[in-house]
Amino acid sequence: MSFEKEFVWGASSSSYQIEGAVNTDGKGPSDWDVFTKRDGAVVGKDNGDVACDHYHRYVEDVQLMKEIGLQAYRFSICWPRVLPEGIGRVNPKGLDFYSQLVDELLAANIDPWITLFHWDYPYALEQQGGWQNPDSPKWFADYTSVMVDALSDRVSKWITLNETQVFFGFGYNQTVFPPALGLPWKQALPAMHNVLLAHGLSTQVIRSKAKTKPTIGVAPAVTRGCIPYGDSPEEKEFARKWNFSEQKKDFFGTSIWSDPVFLGEYPKEMRADMEEAVPGYKKDMKIISEPLDFFAYNFYNAEKVHTEKDGSFSVGDYGTGWPRTQMEWPVTPEGLSYFSQIFYDRYKKPIVITESGMACHDWVSEDGKVHDPQRIDYISQYLKAYQKANNAGVDMLGYFTWSIMDNFEWTFGYAKRFGMIHVDFETQKRTLKDSAYFYRDVIRSNGELCCS
Repeated sequence: MSFEKEFVWGASSSSYQIEGAVNTDGKGPSDWDVFTKRDGAVVGKDNGDVACDHYHRYVEDVQLMKEIGLQAYRFSICWPRVLPEGIGRVNPKGLDFYSQLVDELLAANIDPWITLFHWDYPYALEQQGGWQNPDSPKWFADYTSVMVDALSDRVSKWITLNETQVFFGFGYNQTVFPPALGLPWKQALPAMHNVLLAHGLSTQVIRSKAKTKPTIGVAPAVTRGCIPYGDSPEEKEFARKWNFSEQKKDFFGTSIWSDPVFLGEYPKEMRADMEEAVPGYKKDMKIISEPLDFFAYNFYNAEKVHTEKDGSFSVGDYGTGWPRTQMEWPVTPEGLSYFSQIFYDRYKKPIVITESGMACHDWVSEDGKVHDPQRIDYISQYLKAYQKANNAGVDMLGYFTWSIMDNFEWTFGYAKRFGMIHVDFETQKRTLKDSAYFYRDVIRSNGELCCS
C-alpha cells in the first residue's frame, strides 16, 4: 500500500554538522565553534571546522539529492553566518549562500524546508546570557525577520526550533552541550520560557512577513518516551501519563515543550514552579501558542513499559540482545506508530517525521560501494510503522530521513555515520550508499516498495 499522493519524501541535515567554512566570508563564531575546542568536549577532538564542506560543495550535494529523488530537503540556517554578532549587522555573503542553495534546490525540483535554529547559537549572544537573557526572544524574532525577508519569496516551509529538549536539556540543565551551564530545574525555567517565547515571536514574524503563504511547525524529539508493550488499558494509561504528565522536572520530556505551543499552557504539574520562576508567565502564552500548521517530531527510539511481578509498571530498556544501532540505541519502529497516534490525538495537527535514521558501521567496500543492509531494513521497518499510524487515521504529511550524508555527530565527532551518502572526511568524496538507492525506489513507489 502506498502513501497519500501528497506525501512528502525528504532528508534532513543541520548547518553546523555539514557546512564547515567556520571562518569564511564573514561568518561569526557559534557556541559550537567555541565548545568543540574544549579539552574532552568531543570524541577525538573533532570539530565542525570543515565537516562535509557543504558550504563549498552544495551544488554537488544537491545533484546527489536529485539522483536519490528527494522531494524535499530540510536544512538549517547558521544564525551567526547571517548575523555574525547575532543581532544588528547582516552578512550579505552568508545570506547569499542560503539564497543560492535554495535556488539550486528549486532547480532540482526539491522543496526547501528551513529550520531556523538547529543549535549553533551566536557566540556573541551567548556571552550576553544566551537564552537566559530576557531579550533573547526578540533577538530570535529579528533574526527570523532577516531570513523571511531574504527567502520567503521562494520558501514556504518553516520550522522554528529543532529538538528543544536536547539542546536545552544537555546545554542548560546539564553540561554535555554548550553553553554547559548545569542549571537546576527552577533556575533553568526562565531560559526555557524564553526559548518558547522566541518560537512564538518567530511564528508571528513568519506569518506576517512571508511573501509566499507559509507552512509553519516546530520539531521536538521523542526523548525518554516509552511505549506500552502490552494491550492492557492499565499499561496504556501508564504510558500516556509517563509521556505527557509524569516528567514534571525533566527537560527531556515532550509535554513541557509541546503543551505550551499547541495547548497554550504548561502541564499542570509544573505550573506552580513556573509561576515562582517566571512570575506572570501566562501573559506570554498566547504568543507561545501561535497557531501552527503541523506537528513535526524526530524519532529514533524509545523505552518500553515493564510489568512487574506485583502488577505495577516501570519504564526501562528493551533488554539484553535487542537490536541496536551503532549509537547503542534500540531499534523500536513500533514507536513511530505509537507516538504519531498519541501526538495526533493530543495536539490535533498533521504529523511530519522530520528525523528518523540510524548510525551504522559503514565503509567503502572493495567494489567501491557502501553496503548498509541494516539501514535499509531500519528505514523499511520504521516506514511500515508510520503507515500503520496512517491506517489508524493519523493525517501524515511526510517523512525525512536523518541524515542526507555522514556528518559531524556533535559530541561523538565523526565516529558515527548516519548518512545515506558516505563522506570520506579526508578527501570529501561522496558515495551513495545502498540505502540511498533503496530510498530512491521507495520514493518512486510512494512507499509501496517497503509497505506493500
